Amino acid sequence: MKSKLTITSFITLLILSIWCLVIIATGNSLPGLSNGNSNNIKIAAQNMTESEIIAQIDKQMIEHYTNYHVTIIPNLGSGVVTYNAQRHHMADMSATRYMATDQETVLHYPYRKGQTTKNIYHHLKKQFAKKGIDYLPSYGFADTYCWMITQKTSKQKNIKTIGQLKPYANSLKAGIDPMWENMKGDGYKNFKKTYFSFGSIYPMQAGLVYQALAHNKLDIGLGYSTDGRIKDYNLKILKDNKNFFPPFECSPAINFSTLHKYPKLKNVILKLRNKISLKQMQYMNSQVDSHFKSTKTVAHNFLTKNNYFK
Repeated sequence: MKSKLTITSFITLLILSIWCLVIIATGNSLPGLSNGNSNNIKIAAQNMTESEIIAQIDKQMIEHYTNYHVTIIPNLGSGVVTYNAQRHHMADMSATRYMATDQETVLHYPYRKGQTTKNIYHHLKKQFAKKGIDYLPSYGFADTYCWMITQKTSKQKNIKTIGQLKPYANSLKAGIDPMWENMKGDGYKNFKKTYFSFGSIYPMQAGLVYQALAHNKLDIGLGYSTDGRIKDYNLKILKDNKNFFPPFECSPAINFSTLHKYPKLKNVILKLRNKISLKQMQYMNSQVDSHFKSTKTVAHNFLTKNNYFK
């Protein structure tokens, strides 16, 4: 999951900091940041559907298995903001941390081609521990850039990987995220070195990529692997057979001080290890974004269907 420290993210962090100072100065509490309840765990969620769903799953799991009360702090702008919220003890836990994003934007450690998920995870776990945060194993899915074609094209030309597109590349019309075109590292410049160039590229808003691809206005599109519109438009994700895009596996992270205070917490969250697949995350995102169900309801349906992973 790509995440940058934008002006919005900076403002969000500033507001959180001001709130914290207000609490200290006045003794008053604010929703999501109150320390009045000794059994209150604050979960930070980013301002995207996926993070809000996962935060609800975490919350409902914790409250199902323990007597701890959970509050979600919603709409935080990026992984940098949720990281700083944890570091400054304005949050006890991040619902969604994305490995390659944390390596690049939190630790400022450039991704090197060939790094495995295991390598990155162990590095993150070690470095976050120095800041008092336990980086837990992945839920099982990764939210990364992905190339998509229609199922019809995939079947007609027997294309399942990015590399298999090479004979057609010069004639393909590709829809891309505008930021990706000039992005360093895993942007278009290095993609061309690893794979090939497209005949034409069309930078556009992400939602338009899915629609244009589904209606045959594009031959291929760059999307996000857990986006519910991949399911809605019945698109085919192509395997990144040269491992060009970094690993963006999604994990929870909890402050060590929180784990000390709430000894049952870690084992509850570890029940979710490798339990949420890419297709399941796509489905849940679709239920919220396209079918207008609440994140709370979608999380509840997922957990009850899986018997809370007993």
